[in-house]
Amino acid sequence: MRLKSIICIAACLSLSAIGFAQQRQKKVVYVIADGVPADVMERVELPNLKKIIDAGSYLRIHVGGDKGTYNETPTISAVGYNSLLTGTWVNKHNVPDNDITAPNYNYKHIFEVFKTQYPNKKTGIFSSWTDNRTKLLGDGLAATGNFKPDYAFDGYELDTVRFKHDKKSDYMHLIDEEVVKQAANTIQTKAPDLSWVYLEYTDDMGHRYGDSPEFYKAVSMLDIQMGKLWDAITYRQKNYKEDWLIVITTDHGRDERTGKGHGGQSERQRSTWMVSNYKNLNTYAQYFDVSIVDIMPSIARYLDVKLPESVKQEIDGTPFIGPVSVTALKVNYIQDHLDISWRALEKTGKVKVWLATTNNFKTSGKDEYHLLGEVDLTQQHYFADLKDYPSEFYKIIVEGADNSVNKWVNLKK
Repeated sequence: MRLKSIICIAACLSLSAIGFAQQRQKKVVYVIADGVPADVMERVELPNLKKIIDAGSYLRIHVGGDKGTYNETPTISAVGYNSLLTGTWVNKHNVPDNDITAPNYNYKHIFEVFKTQYPNKKTGIFSSWTDNRTKLLGDGLAATGNFKPDYAFDGYELDTVRFKHDKKSDYMHLIDEEVVKQAANTIQTKAPDLSWVYLEYTDDMGHRYGDSPEFYKAVSMLDIQMGKLWDAITYRQKNYKEDWLIVITTDHGRDERTGKGHGGQSERQRSTWMVSNYKNLNTYAQYFDVSIVDIMPSIARYLDVKLPESVKQEIDGTPFIGPVSVTALKVNYIQDHLDISWRALEKTGKVKVWLATTNNFKTSGKDEYHLLGEVDLTQQHYFADLKDYPSEFYKIIVEGADNSVNKWVNLKK
């Protein structure tokens, strides 16, 4: 009997080991194609992107934060990149323009939190700008936990010999071709677990020509490049035990009048899009207003990244992957009370309503959150008395079983 038990245990362990070995690995690559508004994506024939959409989904999303509020965010390139990276708007990540002079690294980007949890997994960045790696990702900085990408291909805009700068900016297309070549080759041969691909040429053509055949041609060129990335991903999924998520988006739209400008809060400048091979979008993504800050927590969820509580409390985005309890948080100050409402995305469960009167997190400190109450999720409302919490500033979190949402209230004049 004892020998049989030993044999049984050994067999079970062997089967468990085989099952673990056969487990499919999850990988993510996201692409930012600069400056392409949603209406152009929907107007131009894009056969390669259509393949990805047919396998997954297409959404109109937005950038720019909540218009007219404390988190309104310029519709500018690097601002959009960092909103995606950190899952926060400009009032937190502190990148209001392309100078990137003082990013607030307290708001962790997806690469840092991923590498902290999975130090042996690999990351990659493929870009024309070095600033994406050196400033936004904070390559090698103590403030980003000395994060360093495992694969980095960038700085091509500085190589004026290989990519001779011409007046029409065609050299940027050649640079983007090199970026895609290196990304596709690295994906196919090395398969980094998390990668960022950045392409610039579309924005250059938008600035130069506005709404024009030249701009639409650049978007068609982008489609061909996305086909190369998709081929590399398809190869990996076919030949290796890997499941890949690709997310392709843009950082801003363009102005309505000419299509040359951006940076403001008009509908077309805020209106962007997302292409993904992920099909089973959750209720939030299907029925609510998805934005660029939702991509970071979605990537984290796909890669089984457990966000630290301090990071989770500050993220402005909501995952479009997996279950979501609560969304559409609204907070109004009314005579020493806070009128707090939300939309419930599940039929049962509780939410906790938390309040802090400080923003110490901004400067590496810790905020003390007070539990105001715990109520049924479907109540969708809480009226908070502030008599015990006098302040000119409040941070509110409504925490459900599957996600939390947050708002600020600033009463300072």
